[in-house]
Amino acid sequence: MTQTVRVGSRGSHLAKTMVGELLDQLRTAHPDVVWTRHTILTTGDMDRTTSLAELSASGAGVFASQVEAALLAGEIDVAVHSLKDLPTTPTPGTVLAAVPARHDVRDALCGATLDTLHEGARVGTSAPRRIGQLRHARPDVRPTPIRGNVPPRLRQMRTKGWAGLLLAAAGLHRLGLSDQITQLLDPWEWPPSPAQGTLGVQIRTGAENSWLQELLSVVHDASTDAAVRAERALLAALDGGCYVPIGATAIPEGLTLRLMGQVTSSDGSRAVRVEKIGSVQDPEVLGVQVADALREQGASPLLEELRTAAPPQRL
Repeated sequence: MTQTVRVGSRGSHLAKTMVGELLDQLRTAHPDVVWTRHTILTTGDMDRTTSLAELSASGAGVFASQVEAALLAGEIDVAVHSLKDLPTTPTPGTVLAAVPARHDVRDALCGATLDTLHEGARVGTSAPRRIGQLRHARPDVRPTPIRGNVPPRLRQMRTKGWAGLLLAAAGLHRLGLSDQITQLLDPWEWPPSPAQGTLGVQIRTGAENSWLQELLSVVHDASTDAAVRAERALLAALDGGCYVPIGATAIPEGLTLRLMGQVTSSDGSRAVRVEKIGSVQDPEVLGVQVADALREQGASPLLEELRTAAPPQRL
């Protein structure tokens, strides 16, 4: 009897592209299995005007909770997420079955470079981390809220005459829009969101799903898994959500793992940065060590500032 596996994700064009990429690998590895795709409309897809930080603060899962609900309800067998959108505390009844090889981890600036932005230039981004880092690098420019899928954001940048737009490079590459990138930002100087450029493949817990875990093991990448576990442990230890100004970059180097974390104030005036090396076998320990060092160097007041600030304005 032919097995059918239902794979679900949010409905954005980028999410569908990521799932298609994953299914190509799974169909090649398991041609005897029928892999079907299912789209779930999420809070973040339905509300395109409220800022992501405001939606997150309201308790909504933004991009993950509805997909997880469909998984737990048995409507799908596998949930595929952009791992940076998935909360660091696992939802009861779910487990990450695979973390595929990471794509480009970097942020990308479209329309200009950091050096060529003119004074007072508008740069589109709604992410608190990117806003803080942009203001830190160029305090004379104006971060401007923007939401929606990638192509409409690029059109909005052009039609409104903004000088630039900050996006994840991986998304631009996956959508065939690499030619829109004017500068790739060094992840050691401009640390991305924890787990940026990485997919998280989630299933239900339970021995009855061990066959599914085995099927998905072909797309798992141990090196990527170690790196993002360190980054997400850092995020969790700082009690940070998906939309707080915490950047992190982990690089496996043989048996060791190098992790750098940075917290930037929302106005860009202050940045606390720590780098440590640990064992690739204990990425969570390294993540906690970097988080502790960030707190010791004054990161906590910067995070508290953002949590107590008024929510960002709507467009």
